[in-house]
Amino acid sequence: MQGGRGGRVVGRPTRGTTGTNRLRRVDRWIAHLPALRDAREPLVVDLGFGGNAVTTLELEDRLRRTRGGVEVLGLEIDPERVAVADAQLAAVRDARMPFSPDARVSFARGGFEVPASRRPTVIRAFNVLRQYDEADVRDAWERMCARLAPGGVLVEGTCDETGRVASWIDINADARPLRFTISLRLTDLERPSVVAERLPKALIHRNVPGERVHAWLAALDAEWERAAGHGVWGPQQRWLAMVAALRAAGWPIEGRPARWRLGELTVPWSTVSPLPTAPVPG
Repeated sequence: MQGGRGGRVVGRPTRGTTGTNRLRRVDRWIAHLPALRDAREPLVVDLGFGGNAVTTLELEDRLRRTRGGVEVLGLEIDPERVAVADAQLAAVRDARMPFSPDARVSFARGGFEVPASRRPTVIRAFNVLRQYDEADVRDAWERMCARLAPGGVLVEGTCDETGRVASWIDINADARPLRFTISLRLTDLERPSVVAERLPKALIHRNVPGERVHAWLAALDAEWERAAGHGVWGPQQRWLAMVAALRAAGWPIEGRPARWRLGELTVPWSTVSPLPTAPVPG
């Protein structure tokens, strides 16, 4: 499995660094995607893996526990970052890093055009579009989704430096956003709207009165405050009480309690999609 190491790449080099365990929340989500579990020979692309190979290696390590035979391709525009990742992968093969020496991982130079020998089942593009304008999002989605296998999923989002606050969008092969998810560390959580600073680029500038995502975050905060009394049994019970109140009020929260206890909440994209006041994704 190889991506392209030369030729034209689409996009700009990512600015951020890479933190160990930073993307654990979205990795946990990807591991349970039906598209991944049902694929015959799943390829997962980690687009914009950052300053070193660790999050790509962690992704493969987590996915192999639930889906044997998965392959992961890390892509970066900066050839120096690819060289660093290749050197780290060599250390993995020599058992000098704490990952399986037979990890099905490779690295290549590439951007939104997603060069690969076959179409990926999943593309993870995390903390990539934050440096772009909102007007650029639709084109990036379309370029990436055009490379997906039938039934594949683009998971595009962002998180904080420690991975305790994250949000992402599931987007299908037709570049149509399907669901929006937030995932928060519940211990010491002050309010759910802390995720506002880590919304995907398609939403971050829409967190203003009158927009759907603003109403959603405001509802989360309001019910979180009302559920404060449940905090005596721990933050999970307070979170679950919040979820129950939101569902009773008619908010279309998806999933099961097992996911909610992780600090996850998923709603259909229509719940938070930007209003058509300007050309926007969706």
